[in-house]
Amino acid sequence: QVQLVESGGGLVQAGGSLRLSCAASGRTYSMYAMGWFRQAPGKEREFVARITWRAGSTYSDDSVKGRFTISRDNAKNTGYLQMNSLKPEDTAIYYCAAHTPRLGLTTDQAMYDYWGQGTQVTVSS
Repeated sequence: QVQLVESGGGLVQAGGSLRLSCAASGRTYSMYAMGWFRQAPGKEREFVARITWRAGSTYSDDSVKGRFTISRDNAKNTGYLQMNSLKPEDTAIYYCAAHTPRLGLTTDQAMYDYWGQGTQVTVSS
């Protein structure tokens, strides 16, 4: 099992920045990738970005490209989501997730075996 704990959410004005962290513990050696998802009020949870744990290969949704950066620190077993130029439409609960090696689309929530509890990000206009 892998346990994931997010932190770093909060209230920020439009144009501001936040950095989310996701601390992983347990069988972290089994992780192939860590991803970030978000769920806005009244909407379905959607993919934001993901990073492969060993190689550090990244992929982001078009809606956040150029504004959000995903990274990880293997020594600390922690992943990060740096969010710049935040917009009110970025308001959501942000979840980190991780999956073991498997075939499938990395943007698909069903790929992910482990989930954090979520952290609220609110962007005021």
